[in-house]
Parts: sequence; structure tokens; C-alpha cells
Amino acid sequence: MLHDSFTRRAGDGLPAWLAVRIRHFTPNWFAATMGTGVLALALRQLPFEAPGAREAALALFFLNIALFGLFTLLYGLRWLLFFHEARQIFLHPVASMFFGTIPMGLATLVNGLVVFGVPLWGEAALSAARGLWLADVALSVACGLGVPFLMFTRQPHELEKMTAVWLLPIVAAEVAAASGALLAAQGGPDAFPLVVAGYALWAFSVPLAMSFLVILLLRLILHKLPEREMAATGFLALGPIGTGALGLLLLGAAAPRAFAQAGLAGAGDVAFGLGVVGGAVLWGYGLWWLALALMKTAVYLRRGLPFNMGWWGYTFPLGVYALATLSLGRTTGLGALTGFGGLLVVCLAAMWLVVAARTLAGAWRGSLFVSPCLLAMRSGRAPA
Repeated sequence: MLHDSFTRRAGDGLPAWLAVRIRHFTPNWFAATMGTGVLALALRQLPFEAPGAREAALALFFLNIALFGLFTLLYGLRWLLFFHEARQIFLHPVASMFFGTIPMGLATLVNGLVVFGVPLWGEAALSAARGLWLADVALSVACGLGVPFLMFTRQPHELEKMTAVWLLPIVAAEVAAASGALLAAQGGPDAFPLVVAGYALWAFSVPLAMSFLVILLLRLILHKLPEREMAATGFLALGPIGTGALGLLLLGAAAPRAFAQAGLAGAGDVAFGLGVVGGAVLWGYGLWWLALALMKTAVYLRRGLPFNMGWWGYTFPLGVYALATLSLGRTTGLGALTGFGGLLVVCLAAMWLVVAARTLAGAWRGSLFVSPCLLAMRSGRAPA
């Protein structure tokens, strides 16, 4: 009680507009860092010359650093000033899933430090990326275990209410796997353990995500599409497939040199082949989910699509699938894949502009700062 009264006094000492935003700040805002970071990386890999693309990619990288820092500060202040309300997220069956966006947003910073930071700051950027990657792995494993355990023990869930947001906490580990592969590709004595850890993180996430997708298919067959406020979740299913393919391709590319350092050159060649074959298989599976997501979005457009922070779910899954497509195209030398990947990046950029503009407007008005945990508490539906 003493702590609660302290946090209320601390919150009351802030300007009203800021106190409201801190009190209602939730992890789903970190999805904006995921979408911004993946666009920066995708623009950097465009297979054709686009005026200003490289400059835009670098600007997005710096913007992403600022966003992640700001969101970390705001969410930390919420726990400090409104602790009792903030902890209700552990019991909320939807809001808690967005814990996974924090390590996934952090992973885009790790990748950005490798792609953009190393040319700018050299070894210092690589050292920072390695340190942040360790933090990212810890957060990813915690989300991948902790949130499902809460689902099993504390949270109310029904098959009819299931959406692809269930994937968010468990996908974080495979995103960390892809980041580890990118670090391993830079060489150094830690390349071999990074690749091994990457495969372990991939296995920690992808098989479980595939299991969730089976349940999601059953839910769609039995209960049809979710309500239109959850329309963007249709693209989330593409996330673990695209990241899974990208992870295999990046790990396979880094494996030959890393395994050779450990005297396992033959295993490295196998890993490279596994990356190509596995990446192609997952890419084809993702194509089905991409087509399904587009068809579902067309249905929702006819019904009317209200804007919310969930719209960031259109960006990151499309981005990682685009990166996987480009990587598969480069590895196989298939120009059709490279061209299709470039088209996906253009679509991603257009979507990012729409979502970012509407997010900025909603943040200015304050209409996007809504904590479902607080709403549930007020209605008496959330456990204390």
C-alpha cells in the first residue's frame, strides 16, 4: 500500500498529458521499433538503385535508436510510478503477448549496429552489438518460456478468441537467432559458439511457432475471421515463417567458416545446404500465408478498418519475409526471387509511411495510449 500511494503521488506530480501517456503505455509500442528497424535493413538491401534509399535507411536506423530509447524510458516509468497497474499485464490474455515485441525491437538495433554501425564506428559498434545481443537472447528466452507458462496457469484463453498474437512471445528467440548469425558472419573467435547458439535459439522457437499455426488454422476453420480490430494479426503468421527462413539462410551462410574454425568443416557444408533447402521450403510455406493474409485484408477493407497500434503488425512480418526472399535470391542466384523481394520492400515502405503517419497523429492526440489492462480492471474482469 505504501508503494502504491508513493507511485500515485509521483504520477500526480507530472503534467497531466504526460502522466496519462505513461500510465497507459504498453509494450505494443515496441512494434513500431520492429517495423522501423526492419524497413531500414530492407532498404539497405534493395536489389536496384533507388535515389535516397541508403540515406533513408541510415536515417531510419537512427530514428529506431531514438524510438527504442524513448519507449524503454516510458515503459520503465510506468513500472516505477504505476506499479500495481503495470503488473496487471501478466494476467491479461492479449496485452501480455506483446512482451515479445521488446526483444524483437532490440534485435533490429543489434542488426542495425552490424549493418550501419560498423561502417561508421568500427569495432566499437560490433562490441555494442554483441552485448545487446546477449541481452536480447535473455529477454527472448524469458518471453518464450514465461508468457506461455502464464497462459497455462493464470490467464483465461479460449480457442474462439485466439489470434496470431499468441506467436509474439515465442518468435523472439528465432529473431535473436538470425541476429546471432549476422554477428557470426563478421568472423572472430566467437563465430562458432554464435552459430551453435543461433541454431539452438531457432529450434527454441520455430517448431513451437509451427504448432501454434496449426491451432490457428483450426480456429479460423471453426470460428472464422477475428473481429476487425484484430485485422492486422493476419500478417503475424508470416513472421515466424519469414524469420525462420531468414535464420536458416543466415546461419547456413555463416556456418562453413565458423564450423571450419572448430574442425567441423563437413558439418558447415551440410549447414549451408540445409539453409538453402530449409529456407526455400519455409519461403514457399510463407507464400501461402502471405496470400491468405492479403485475402483476409481485402475482406476487412470492405468492413472498414479502424486504426490502432496493431497496424504495425503489417510491417515486421512483411519485412522479414522480404529479407528472406532477398537472401534466398542472392544465395540461389534466382533473379525472380530477388525482383520479388525488391517489390516486397517497396510495399513495406509504403505501408510503413501510412502506419507511421497515423501513429504520429494518434500519439499527438493521445488516442493511441490505451491500456487494456486498466480497462479490464475498471470493468472488474481482471484478477487482482
